[in-house]
Amino acid sequence: MIKAVRGTRDLLPPETALWNHVESVVRDVFRTYNFQEIRTPIFEETQLFARGVGEETDIVSKEMYTWSDHGGVHSDEGQQALDILDDTKISLDERAAHVRAFLAASKLRSQFLTLRPENTAGVVRAYIEHKLGDRGLNKLYYIGPQFRRERPQKGRYRQFYQIGAEVIGPASSGSESPARDAELLEMLATLLDRLGIKNWNLQLNSVGSSADRARYNDVLRKALEPVKDKMCADCQRRAGTNPLRVLDCKVPEDQPIIATLPRIYDYLDDASKKHFEEVTAILESVGVPFEINHRLVRGLDYYTRTAFEFTHGALGAQNAILGGGRYDGLAELLGSPQPAPGIGFAIGEDRLVMALQESIGDAQQKPDVYIAPLGAGMNREAAKLARELRRQDIVAELGDETFRLKKSFETADKLGCRYILILGENEAKSNTFAVKNLKTGEQVSIPRVELAQKLRSGQ
Repeated sequence: MIKAVRGTRDLLPPETALWNHVESVVRDVFRTYNFQEIRTPIFEETQLFARGVGEETDIVSKEMYTWSDHGGVHSDEGQQALDILDDTKISLDERAAHVRAFLAASKLRSQFLTLRPENTAGVVRAYIEHKLGDRGLNKLYYIGPQFRRERPQKGRYRQFYQIGAEVIGPASSGSESPARDAELLEMLATLLDRLGIKNWNLQLNSVGSSADRARYNDVLRKALEPVKDKMCADCQRRAGTNPLRVLDCKVPEDQPIIATLPRIYDYLDDASKKHFEEVTAILESVGVPFEINHRLVRGLDYYTRTAFEFTHGALGAQNAILGGGRYDGLAELLGSPQPAPGIGFAIGEDRLVMALQESIGDAQQKPDVYIAPLGAGMNREAAKLARELRRQDIVAELGDETFRLKKSFETADKLGCRYILILGENEAKSNTFAVKNLKTGEQVSIPRVELAQKLRSGQ
């Protein structure tokens, strides 16, 4: 028996009804904040993620699904590195070295493609390629699958779904203003409230400008030197290659050491501090609660200044529902001819739905009425009646003229229908139908012209 690949899953009813509910609310909230939808390809050139996300990030070094597009010029060096990456026996350090070799080879020829592990880089690429800024299209959102080769766990899958939004544009559009950061955070607070997510917690930090981070990384690297050997293998590697990532470590035993490390806020320049203070001031003025977490960093290299996460206790230790931040400079890194500051976020839709399931319960759509045709030739009459009702927004389920009445009742009850409508030869002639409420047991006769209104009102 062939089953779904490990780390993937089928989304089935009634859960899909909750997914549709979430996406409907999301689209409605985004519309009121003037965000418009963008849909980018699910795979891009590998270099987009290597340059945009960062070669030393876990996403690029360990988690990307990458392959050679044989329609292009073949690179023996790149393919050899790619083959080695599929070897599950190699160590993390060996894999990182081969990732660097692979990326070096793929820079020479652009025949290597990657399933998108995140969508910000693709949205920024599309913004540049199609000159969306010239058309005033600088507030964009997306809904769709992403792919990462990571260990599946509660709420985390190798094919997972994200809802995200980006504000990108030239400085003249106000895209670098702290007001944009605060607007985005206020929108997310509104969205979670609208969805019914209770007791969420917003954590904020500033990771400063690229110059701030370079200065802080030097300080952090020195601070880690005497203690890194006591930390996990990932932190030991990151201490040399990307020390800021150490702050993102989730290993419990490493937390006491991390708590003693210098704070990035103490190394921000005046402009970055002023930007962050204005973000928090606006949030306070509109009544959005938050906590400042000086250890909060995001897992991607492109973040600058404001970084944030919304968490929820129902998700356990890995409790982040969504996160994001500012990424001034990413557009230029990806080839924009002019600066296009930006800020965005991504919601893990799988985990958001998980947080909602307990509070909302069964969101499956139930049919309003089950039409039970009785006798030869009644399937045609039932089909005509169902067409009429559906055009008036009544959810109708059709039986079959070969069914006994008992089977029709059993089927209607199994489907969760509110009513069952009996359609025999006499009913077809009189255009009046026996309709039974399956919850109360009450049965009434309803003329055809009143049927949709009665079913809708529940009378």
